[in-house]
Amino acid sequence: MKKKHLLYSAIISMGLLSSSCSDYLSVEGKLENTSQNLEKIFESEDFTEQWLAQAYSFLTKHNIDIHGRNLCMTNFADDMVYSEGQMEYRKFKYAEYDESWWQSSWEEAYNGIRQASILIHNIDINKEMTPEKIADTKAQARFVRAYLYWKLLQKYGPIPLMPDEGIDYAADYDDIATPRSTYDECATFIANEMASAAKDLPLKRSNLNIARPTRGAALAARAKALLYAASPLNNPRPGDTERFTDMKDDQGRLLMGQEYNEEKWARAAAAAKDVINLPGEYDGHCYKLYTVESRSIGTAEYPATIEPPYNEKYSDKPYPQGWKGIDPLQSYQTLFNGNLYPSDNPEMIFTLGTNADFATDITRHQLPREASGWNCHSMTGKQCDAYEMNDGKPFDKDKDWTGTENYITEGEELDEYWRPLRKGVNKRYAHREPRFYASVAYNGTFWPMTSSTEAIYRNKQVFYYRGCESGGSTKENLLTTGIGIMKYVSARDNARGGGFISAKPVIGIRYADVLLWYAEALNELQPGSSYNIPSWDGSQTHPITRNTDEMSYAISRIRIRAGLPDYDEQVYKNQDEFRIKLKHERQIELFAENSRYFDLRRWRDAEVEESKQIYGHNIQMTEKEKDLFHTPVIISDVPTTFSRKMYFWPISHDELRKNNRLTQNPGWTYYD
Repeated sequence: MKKKHLLYSAIISMGLLSSSCSDYLSVEGKLENTSQNLEKIFESEDFTEQWLAQAYSFLTKHNIDIHGRNLCMTNFADDMVYSEGQMEYRKFKYAEYDESWWQSSWEEAYNGIRQASILIHNIDINKEMTPEKIADTKAQARFVRAYLYWKLLQKYGPIPLMPDEGIDYAADYDDIATPRSTYDECATFIANEMASAAKDLPLKRSNLNIARPTRGAALAARAKALLYAASPLNNPRPGDTERFTDMKDDQGRLLMGQEYNEEKWARAAAAAKDVINLPGEYDGHCYKLYTVESRSIGTAEYPATIEPPYNEKYSDKPYPQGWKGIDPLQSYQTLFNGNLYPSDNPEMIFTLGTNADFATDITRHQLPREASGWNCHSMTGKQCDAYEMNDGKPFDKDKDWTGTENYITEGEELDEYWRPLRKGVNKRYAHREPRFYASVAYNGTFWPMTSSTEAIYRNKQVFYYRGCESGGSTKENLLTTGIGIMKYVSARDNARGGGFISAKPVIGIRYADVLLWYAEALNELQPGSSYNIPSWDGSQTHPITRNTDEMSYAISRIRIRAGLPDYDEQVYKNQDEFRIKLKHERQIELFAENSRYFDLRRWRDAEVEESKQIYGHNIQMTEKEKDLFHTPVIISDVPTTFSRKMYFWPISHDELRKNNRLTQNPGWTYYD
């Protein structure tokens, strides 16, 4: 029988490491010396650290949590559009790609899994590390391995879980071929691995090690995997007709959940509670939502606070009971624009640190041409209209926003009532919630761009009318919907006139997401249901019920931080209504954080939401035709469709050939 290499060989080549250790670390093909070489590597602290660094590197490629379309195409769902490479975007949205398209994430993930596993099984021989350092390093590798499994599960669905001890390279091909595990088996494995890693990971890291996982990072990743396992994609409700009965392994075993199990939601809620309950310096908790103090006098980079409308319940109380003393806009905006170091962010649970490449890929694609930006990431009208008014009421998208009276005048620009809108801006953008102004670059947005050394390139009001520098034209890179994106952009960012684009934090998991998971999972429990779920380490038991006070605890902190009132009591009492509100809150709070694409799939909402026509502004209209510009139109150039096969990414034919027990995802093909 022909021997064949399957995903998980005994050793990985370490070509990215320094040449001083390349003789030891680049040992592919030298199997007769494998044991000796591994011993030399893992007896050394330096070589071991470099081996671990290589494992980490696979989290910065096509399995990175957030990035532009070059690494993270799933950041574009029904909320964002890119115009750079329009044919590629069409392929993506119409699922016109084949099984070989954008498959680097699979190979890179399994390379990282292999890399981490070798360390886990060899580091105990290290002669230079303390026992505590060995335990921490092994836990980090365990985290990386489980996190890469999680990224595969999120994208491809059930995947093969490789034997922990590795695979014998010399074994027969049929003996090493590995079938897919079920979704529940994958999620449980990830959850257990993360709990195991958490035992030896610290609660906090030093500033120099901020990109390494902590106990909270492991427990949060555990909670996320369990939440997905509880979601309708894998946990169909009694009335659901779609149960993926055609997703099977090579022996015909069903890989997706077929019967509803409410306890999955209870386990997900308890896992989120484990993160919330971690001890720390913030009123006894390890994490809290980040806030910025309000300011009455501002600058271009740090403008004066725009106070939310007076609310008897919230305006006079300090956070988290109210928004007195905080700046809701800056509290949200600063999380993403590079003005805040991850080490200073009490909301950050897992990060890969600040990244200049990420900043260029995200920020420069969103900057206008006036800043030498590429001006090609646009927001859909659907996402823009989803942002609430500043009093928490829905935006009236059906109102007629045309006519002279619906544009800011010179006098109104000076009126506090209309901040931050400037002259010529349509009033459909007035009085919106703070997260709107932190995320949306609407027509007529003011861009400070202060890093430029030339005054001519600073302080620009940018319009997207045809004929304007960043407006509609025959250029490929344009704002397809006429609505730009401000998220991740700092007031300093400018690629023109000696300016620079500041590095941004790559956010893996933040505390706001954990709070939303907790509220979502609790809501799915029926009144009267009660579960006692052990904590992650078995030290206590969580009593889990559909507790509206706990749901409000989670949601209110997010909404009040955003300058918005909490939901009324009747919303919390109504499971269906709260579910709608929760989904909307995630759409806003987590915009452009590579969440929406996967949320729509795990909720099984994608077939509806991603099939809706994309609308926006008519970018072919000039400023003289501004009413026509601001009248919503269907963007016919932006495809919208959803077919069943788009729930999961296809598995490449190459991988199917390598592993004769691997099965394809529904709707995709096998090799001939």
